[in-house]
Amino acid sequence: MKEHAAFVRVALTLAVVFAWCVAWYFPTAIEIASIWWRSETYAHGLVVLPVFVWLVWGKRDRMGGLTPQAIPLLAAPAALAGFLWLLGKLVSVAAAAHAGFVLMLVIGMVAALGWQLSRVLLFPLAFLLFGIPIGDFLLPTLMDFTAEFTVWALRLSGVPVYQEGLHFVVPNGRWSVVEACSGIRYLIASLMVGSLYAYLNYTNLRKRLLFMLVAILVPIVANWIRAYMIVMLGYLSNNELAAGVDHLIYGWVFFGIVIMMMFWIGQRWSDPEILTKRGEGAASPRMPAYWLRLLPVAAVIAITSLVGARVDAPSDQIEVSYALPAPRDGWVEGDLSTLAYRPHYSGFRAQKESAYRDAEGGMVMLYSALFADQREGAEMVAWGNGLVSPGNNRLNVISMRALITPFGVLNNAQIIGEGERVLVAHWYVVNDKVVTRDWELKLRLAGDRLIGRPDATMVFVLATPASDEEEGVRRLRAFVSTYGESLKRVFANVETKVADGR
Repeated sequence: MKEHAAFVRVALTLAVVFAWCVAWYFPTAIEIASIWWRSETYAHGLVVLPVFVWLVWGKRDRMGGLTPQAIPLLAAPAALAGFLWLLGKLVSVAAAAHAGFVLMLVIGMVAALGWQLSRVLLFPLAFLLFGIPIGDFLLPTLMDFTAEFTVWALRLSGVPVYQEGLHFVVPNGRWSVVEACSGIRYLIASLMVGSLYAYLNYTNLRKRLLFMLVAILVPIVANWIRAYMIVMLGYLSNNELAAGVDHLIYGWVFFGIVIMMMFWIGQRWSDPEILTKRGEGAASPRMPAYWLRLLPVAAVIAITSLVGARVDAPSDQIEVSYALPAPRDGWVEGDLSTLAYRPHYSGFRAQKESAYRDAEGGMVMLYSALFADQREGAEMVAWGNGLVSPGNNRLNVISMRALITPFGVLNNAQIIGEGERVLVAHWYVVNDKVVTRDWELKLRLAGDRLIGRPDATMVFVLATPASDEEEGVRRLRAFVSTYGESLKRVFANVETKVADGR
């Protein structure tokens, strides 16, 4: 009966904290749940809460006489987590907002339970962090590693391969490493299941950490071998096997076998179950005193939500207009139809593009897009916006490097596909500052919005045919040298007005 009563007290405390956080951050909670539901990569989130409840129930025998003891000092960490959530909302970085919300939830639970109960429930509370749908930032790195290993293994097997970035060609077919081949799903699933396995089967911290390391490395290496095996199956069967969606099915079967082997091997070093004493804690606090001690944390959670709602409040509908510089200094108007490539941006307030041709007939396309009053779905640096659309497998970025110009160091890339090869340079302008890194732009936007400055930004993209890369670099540098300052003035001369909503 004592264990049952302790569990009921803990369950009610956790339920109250959960309801309080979800009530204040309901849109964020719905965003996270919708990602769990629609994304195969983060579908594991659907079981995080049920597993958390099961883990808490499994610790009921250790709760004994322990009772919740509020910790008001955790208002400071809660405020830091709230600031992370607010920062994510300000710069439209969903991962930061989601992480801030889940961290506030966990901190709120610890603050409501007290140190003794939180120590007993340390792993269940930490397990909630798997509910954060984060990991997309690993996609480019994992895709690069998968492509490099596959090409290396094919050549080691005697198969001739021609590689261009994530695309490679074997004698009887063309293959590409796309997002589904990155192995991110295997990695996240293995990490969550591996941590749960280590917690349930080991008591020694060193063993737990070692198994967690194995749970990270195994899916990465397994995905490399999977990709190699699929290409080899296609090569040896003249693409009759492992084609289409079959290779995804084969991949999951292979991954399942590898994980089962990992668990089977790990079982050999399982620690024997250790009987633990029931907890003995302080007497139950009086309810008014308990809630007063919890008030600072609860207030921080609520106030952060109110600040976020005020900062993120919708503004008046605005219209913007601007003009690109006219041809001059040896450049003449070019024909846009001669270059098929276009960058992919959406959510802008306005966009323009123009073509310029130098004295030798070399063409440069100038693309620009202006973003203002940026919100989710209408921000410049966002998933889907960039030199190539994420869903466009016909275009491939095969190199990224810095381009040194009189205007400064710009981002430079070489893109192939759709029958052409182009050299691209791009940069951002925010409040008259030239920025080339996405994270720097996001931080500047956050700072500007916090102090009430406009968040208007522009992206400029230059593209030129790159059959001769050295000649293409020279042409881009010459264009930037001629038009760099003019493009700065384009941003300075943007006309903005509030649209008449009547």
